[in-house]
Amino acid sequence: MPCEGFTERDNMSTGATMEFFLLGFSELLCLRVLLFLIFLVVHLGTLAGNMMIFMAVVMEPSRPPMLFFLCQLSVIEVCYTLVIVPKALLSLTVVNGSTISFIGCAVQMHLFVTLGGAECFLLVVMSYDRYVAICQPLHYMAVMSEGFCLRLAVVCCLGAFAVALGLTVSVFRLPFCQSRHINHFFCDVPAVLHLACTQSYTPELSLLAACILLLLLPFLLILTSYVCIAVALLHVTSSVGKGKAFSTCVSHLAITLLHYGCATFIYIRPKSSYSPARDKVVSLIYTNITPLLYPLVYSLRNKEIRGILRKMLRRKKIAQLN
Repeated sequence: MPCEGFTERDNMSTGATMEFFLLGFSELLCLRVLLFLIFLVVHLGTLAGNMMIFMAVVMEPSRPPMLFFLCQLSVIEVCYTLVIVPKALLSLTVVNGSTISFIGCAVQMHLFVTLGGAECFLLVVMSYDRYVAICQPLHYMAVMSEGFCLRLAVVCCLGAFAVALGLTVSVFRLPFCQSRHINHFFCDVPAVLHLACTQSYTPELSLLAACILLLLLPFLLILTSYVCIAVALLHVTSSVGKGKAFSTCVSHLAITLLHYGCATFIYIRPKSSYSPARDKVVSLIYTNITPLLYPLVYSLRNKEIRGILRKMLRRKKIAQLN
């Protein structure tokens, strides 16, 4: 889209002082107070739920691999919401949105993509953990050793960091229009790309590559794991055994569908179909509601987490009585 008053490479020459303007929910001024309270309550609930799981797993002396990965997932979700929600809450306290510096916008985008990508990779690792547990139960502890799990966790973070860095650099090297109003409550990739003063689809290639690495390939790997699990369960004659094996996968499947459903809707589509209002609603669910649902899903469905939480409550009662 051609831009009036566009200065070539303006963002490169004045990047230190350049600012973007986050419009946030400025079109809903009458609902500002209500939105602020909802955001705040959901944010505090997300932090409390994920920190509760984190503390429960850390305090457990014997941690199976799935609990180790669940602990990492909780840390990612806490950081994820801290990157997005405080700025969104701040934008609701001013009438016409809030400003964010060029560097601040780039850092926020990079952290957001890194944490989201790390979660995608971690979901792959968790699906592989379920595959080994169900299809190779006798070799489970040998395969999923503590050292191997730690290496997988590090690879998830470093891989996501590298992909996010490449995407962020390619986005912020683009020339932007003089009007730098981002119609969003944070520096999301499609919203920032929409400001680029270029008619070609070249800027979208970096987003496409990131989507392939962070969404498509991990999803195919997760699908492969569950196909193998389904094939293995076909040979199980006991309905009780099938039900027990399937129940260990339900929580992971629910979280995978939530995460990939929202991410696919936002990022895997052409620039021409960009809709700020629709994107903000989906991003609101993606960055606020799903992180709140994760600890609820796992605490309700995971027997080990429920057992650890009961132990914590018993210890607390005993401490209060003493």
